[in-house]
Amino acid sequence: MDLRRLALVVVTVAVTVVGHGKNLSALRAHDIRRHGRLLSTIGVDLPLGGNGHPSETGLYFAKIGLGNPSKDYYVQVDTGSDILWVNCAGCDKCPTKSDLGLGLTLYDPKKSSTSSLVYCDQDFCTSTYDGPLPGCKPNLQCQYNVVYGDGSSTAGYFVKDNMKLEQVTGNLQSRSTNGTVVFGCGARQSGELGSSSEALDGILGFGQANSSIISQLAASGKVKKSFAHCLDNIEGGGIFAIGEVVSPKVKRTPMVQNQAHYNIVMKDIEVGGDLLRLPSDIFDSGDQKGTIVDSGTTLAYLPSSIYEPLMTKILSQQPALNLHTVEDQFTCFQFAGSVDSGFPVVKFHFEDSLVLTVFPHEYTFQIREDIWCFGWQNSGVQSKDGKDMILLGDLVLSNKLVIYDIENQNIGWTEYNCSSSVKVKDESSGAVYSVGAHDIGSASSLRIGGILTLLSIIIALLHSSIA
Repeated sequence: MDLRRLALVVVTVAVTVVGHGKNLSALRAHDIRRHGRLLSTIGVDLPLGGNGHPSETGLYFAKIGLGNPSKDYYVQVDTGSDILWVNCAGCDKCPTKSDLGLGLTLYDPKKSSTSSLVYCDQDFCTSTYDGPLPGCKPNLQCQYNVVYGDGSSTAGYFVKDNMKLEQVTGNLQSRSTNGTVVFGCGARQSGELGSSSEALDGILGFGQANSSIISQLAASGKVKKSFAHCLDNIEGGGIFAIGEVVSPKVKRTPMVQNQAHYNIVMKDIEVGGDLLRLPSDIFDSGDQKGTIVDSGTTLAYLPSSIYEPLMTKILSQQPALNLHTVEDQFTCFQFAGSVDSGFPVVKFHFEDSLVLTVFPHEYTFQIREDIWCFGWQNSGVQSKDGKDMILLGDLVLSNKLVIYDIENQNIGWTEYNCSSSVKVKDESSGAVYSVGAHDIGSASSLRIGGILTLLSIIIALLHSSIA
């Protein structure tokens, strides 16, 4: 059972002297001002596949088209990182097969007529460093190195090329068009990225840094810096729409300012109708302010000071439960009845009275017919760097429409049928169009209201780095 790594990352970007192998000092990435050419679009429909259950795929992924001629690549959708990268030709330790039943493809910039390298004196690289790089000369390649929270890493160089975008043109309708995007060309991988049985072609970062896909699309001035996902862990896949989602309406809570991730302020935790008695400052930990909302992580991570009282309160409803540990990290138990009847509902209370309700069937997962495990994890124990963080992943975000409004710096959600559709607004005309659910791991189909309707699913997006 291979769970998704934490999408918390350390990002370094370096330039390399071509032919000399000399690396300049790695600097922390700052906000990027994107000056590349992008096509005008009112909204983008990104077909999804996968499932958030740890006992199944444990992740959600999208199919994107890159290069000319365009080839398809399957990438994990991750709101906790800020660049798009894919494995490239000549990559060291890149996966060549996946147990997900997907065909993996190595991107080769030499076989795309529209590809170009990104150099250290170009806008994308210089803006990453907030100015010119010391020692930068023409033809010095702009490279990247990303280290994730579980110790896995990817390194390579930036390229610019075409990406197919699925532009929303009507109710459940779209047309394919091209945009130009800068993304990482992975030259070597380590850890889970190079050996996972659930391997993909790369990661599609949807963080709020200016290098991310949503930021690159918004830089065109035609798409609001806003997107939404509805992750379906019942049928798989779900909805991913870029642009302003106007229906259904959702209640919002402010983002914490000046944070690398999508952070929001938690106020209280309620278990079975009772508030946990927790210190008032427990929801801020060191440099990490607030609670991270991250679609690139499977489980929910809580510091010991929250994890222990939460588990104690949950288990008080089943005092005779016999617990055992699976794979040295998961608390599991045998239970023959309905978990929703046997365990309490957990509610996370956030600023401005926004509540995230998590039912027992959402915070537990089944590994055998009568064996269940809890999705709550002790973040201080589980994270490689030992950081006490509060992070909510797919297990508790699934089956909810989650809206990220970066322009207005707020996040909201509501319980929702993720196999249905949402309404996205065309800013230029005021028209409102339906964007439906997909499950690209299931015959590449579009699902609306439970009915399978075949449509062309060439997809669209733009990507970014890490956080």
